[in-house]
Amino acid sequence: MDGRGKPVLAGYGDGGSGGSVEDWIYILNPNKDTLDGEPSDKETIRRLAQEEPELDLWLSRRNRMSKGDRLWFFFSAPESAVAAVAEVDGVPYEDPEDPEFSYRVEVTLLPEATDALYGSPVSREELGLGQVRSVQKVKPEALPVLLARAGL
Repeated sequence: MDGRGKPVLAGYGDGGSGGSVEDWIYILNPNKDTLDGEPSDKETIRRLAQEEPELDLWLSRRNRMSKGDRLWFFFSAPESAVAAVAEVDGVPYEDPEDPEFSYRVEVTLLPEATDALYGSPVSREELGLGQVRSVQKVKPEALPVLLARAGL
């Protein structure tokens, strides 16, 4: 938990460019990334979407995310797929107390959309992902599939 009582997810971020409303892929490795000591698997994220949807995510670089952007959670194991989505609550901010993850961003998981994605995840092949970075923009051709599966 962070100082405001929000769960903190340990993950890695990468750079990006801003815009009005952007869609981002946030890569999670349930075998490595943790959420207050729990594995960051799709079951944990789904449960949090229902019980405690506000998250404070760690980033290794400042991304040009904006309030209202969508963050799609790509789980690298056991099945490589997007199975959750959140809305960005504000721009990433610096966390000078943590040298490993120097930036953070607050998001709110979308419960209904996360349930829909949990039941029908979007695979790596459908996303057209090549090399996987921890935070990257959604490819324009993948966005309609993500939105449809999430019911958005």
